[in-house]
Amino acid sequence: MARFKHYGPNTQGRDYAVGDIHGHFSRLEATLERARFDPNRDRLFSVGDLVDRGPESPRALEWLNQPWFHAVQGNHEVLTRQYVDQDPQLDPRDYLGSGGAWFMESPPSQQREYAERFAQLPVALEIETAQGLVGLVHAHCPFPSWTTLREYLSGALPYVIELEETFQWSRARLKARDESEVRDVRAVVVGHTPLRRPRRLGNVWHIDTAGWSEGYFSLLELGQLRVVQA
Repeated sequence: MARFKHYGPNTQGRDYAVGDIHGHFSRLEATLERARFDPNRDRLFSVGDLVDRGPESPRALEWLNQPWFHAVQGNHEVLTRQYVDQDPQLDPRDYLGSGGAWFMESPPSQQREYAERFAQLPVALEIETAQGLVGLVHAHCPFPSWTTLREYLSGALPYVIELEETFQWSRARLKARDESEVRDVRAVVVGHTPLRRPRRLGNVWHIDTAGWSEGYFSLLELGQLRVVQA
């Protein structure tokens, strides 16, 4: 299982990133249609949390099978694995309260299918653009440089258990209002924390604008690093 993935440039169309989806794929489809997204030319990169809370969580595998859709692991993808493995760190009542009823009520064979597919998603990925690399991770880059993150997730640096949850759970940058730049990358795109509008701290873009709830889906066009108002 590769924990880090690299994507070359899109020479045919545009690349977009989108915030947390949480089982609202029809809403996202409407947003993509308004943005004139062309699946024959364009690519969509997700910061994770494809499932839970929304009514269409089972569609996640359908989307992951599309050649133009790519995602990193969010904390809700990790929760499915913990539930299947009966991880003692996961309280089923907490998972139920986080929108996991659809998963908990699925047959065990389907639970394993989803959890195994989600476990194959990278923790982080990077995309080449004409202006430089753009990185995606669900919640936080815990290193001062993207090169170090890449080396760590690729296995070139020692495993540090204290770091493992930060990629999918940490809100450290937002809490500290940290404006420092992550070196060796043009921009880092994250989700995890719902905001009223996209927010940039240093070169880190927070783009979860609660399209799965009372907000809207923000699409960040990666070539120009501009939010598409769709």
